Amino acid sequence: MRLGFESRILTYSLIAGLPGSALALYLLWTGDFTPKVQWTFTVLVICLWLGFSFSARGRAVFPLQTLSNVLAGLREGDYSIRARGASYDDVLGEISTEMNALSATLREQRLGALEATALLRKVMQEIDVAVFTFDAQERLRFVNRAGERLLAEPAERLLGSTAGDLNLGQCLSDDIPHALQMSFPGASGRWEIRHGMFRQGGLPHHLLVLSDLSRPLREEERQAWQRLIRVIGHELNNSLAPIKSFAESLGSMISREPKPDDWQDDMKRGLAIISARAASLSRFTGAYARLARLPQPEQRQVDVGEWVSRVAGLEARLRVETMPGPKATIRADGDQLEQLLINLVRNAVDASLETGGGVRMGWRRNAAYLEVWVEDDGPGLPNTTNLFVPFFTTKPEGSGIGLVLCRQIAEAHGGSLTLQNRSGAPGCEARLRLPL
Repeated sequence: MRLGFESRILTYSLIAGLPGSALALYLLWTGDFTPKVQWTFTVLVICLWLGFSFSARGRAVFPLQTLSNVLAGLREGDYSIRARGASYDDVLGEISTEMNALSATLREQRLGALEATALLRKVMQEIDVAVFTFDAQERLRFVNRAGERLLAEPAERLLGSTAGDLNLGQCLSDDIPHALQMSFPGASGRWEIRHGMFRQGGLPHHLLVLSDLSRPLREEERQAWQRLIRVIGHELNNSLAPIKSFAESLGSMISREPKPDDWQDDMKRGLAIISARAASLSRFTGAYARLARLPQPEQRQVDVGEWVSRVAGLEARLRVETMPGPKATIRADGDQLEQLLINLVRNAVDASLETGGGVRMGWRRNAAYLEVWVEDDGPGLPNTTNLFVPFFTTKPEGSGIGLVLCRQIAEAHGGSLTLQNRSGAPGCEARLRLPL
């Protein structure tokens, strides 16, 4: 049978003291001593032998028991236990010192984790978005206050319910759209859905976040209506005011007796002005309808080099210099991107013709996106604030929808469009970024 560590220490101690004790007893009993002395010293030798053996065992086992208690406390999460006799004088003292240092470090880390967890829970409770966590069986494990208000139930009643019982089963699907019209006991409207996976205790869990889009969408809608009414009202006033004025003048001239000699010429001129303003108003409404009817892009392979070269060759007023770039192919609507780039090149050429400068265009790419740039040597942009405001234009014959359409096309492809004045040189630079 294999002996334990304590039994082995005791056995080794007894074996180490056995030769000396046996020799002492041999000399004692073979010498010329009285029986009383022999028995007295025999008992004394045996007691000393056993006492030192058990003491050696205790000296070896006690520090290990202390370290075992400290480790048990760490395993149970009690980081207040410390080992006594910690010093660098011997090996066990060094072990005790390192064990105490480990306990202090774990205690600090646990306090930091608890504080971070408490802060995270506080933030989760206070944010105005509904947060839910479900386990692998889609049973609810956590819900914040916004989620309680959304489901109109306290957390105590909701925890343990399945996602299907809470009308959230479809939100855990991977193919669900990011925005969805849904109704809940506490609210209804359009919701942005964010779904992800995380692990807790080694097991997969679902994280579901629902954000109410109704309020910001209504605010954006209100601001859009305000801008629309302001723009339409301005254009209608510009057209209707002269129409009304000339109509009144022509009406009074017709009712006048006798009529002036040149009344027919005045009539023709007035009607021509009314017709011109009506045509301008028709172009305005047509441009607005065009802006609102931009179709969804039809994705297909587009060779970037051919696309840029083709657009550069369409401009006849000024030679557009094409800078070579890396070979690249993207999935996009080639017709829409061509129209976008034509508008940018046309604006650049218009600006460069004022100063007699040139126009250059090219592209570059990295791992995330493709960037197509167009730069000119024109006078630059006096104000970049209203560039993408519908019907704002600095050209006498401009419609004010070209850049708006360009930005809509770029955003429909998941990209962006920016215009800014060139640094260190006159002119403007347009940058179109498209995801790869």
